[in-house]
Amino acid sequence: MSGLLGLFLVSVSVGLSNFAGAIGIGLGGISARTRLRVGIAFGLFEALMPIAGLLLGQAVAGYLGHVAKYVGSAILVVVGAYAIWQGRRVSTEKPESAEIETHRLIITALALSIDNLAVGFALAVYHIQIVLAAATIGVISVALSLLGLELGNRLGTRIEAWSEELGGAVLILVGVAIAIGVIG
Repeated sequence: MSGLLGLFLVSVSVGLSNFAGAIGIGLGGISARTRLRVGIAFGLFEALMPIAGLLLGQAVAGYLGHVAKYVGSAILVVVGAYAIWQGRRVSTEKPESAEIETHRLIITALALSIDNLAVGFALAVYHIQIVLAAATIGVISVALSLLGLELGNRLGTRIEAWSEELGGAVLILVGVAIAIGVIG
């Protein structure tokens, strides 16, 4: 039972970075299509990274485990800076529901989940079934991502003029929080 509780707590912990990242995406406005795309991308990356970590082997994990969060953090900071730059470039007229670019969504999902490589190694040590772990992490990640999108969207309607820039700032803050150990 404590193994399952631990899995749940780990799942919530790693899903919180997706929650925060999804708030940033949601600030730009969301549609049903955006919800689906973000949920699938974030959920898949969160679920597959522990499996990839398990498959890569413990020797590689020891090395990646220490730098993975910094690589993911750096990617988030770059994506956030890019979002701010894009927001400054785009005219002030925005469509009612902006769609996140596919390459930006994939890079964000990868950056938010890269630290889950180490989670795969830790789960293997505690003899938790990796498929159960991946499914649990994926489901909780999707739920937290959708919650974050909705919160970001509600905030975005109140601060629409700066939504792209604020979304980028949130991604940068998530990247910094991951790097210093506040999230993840």
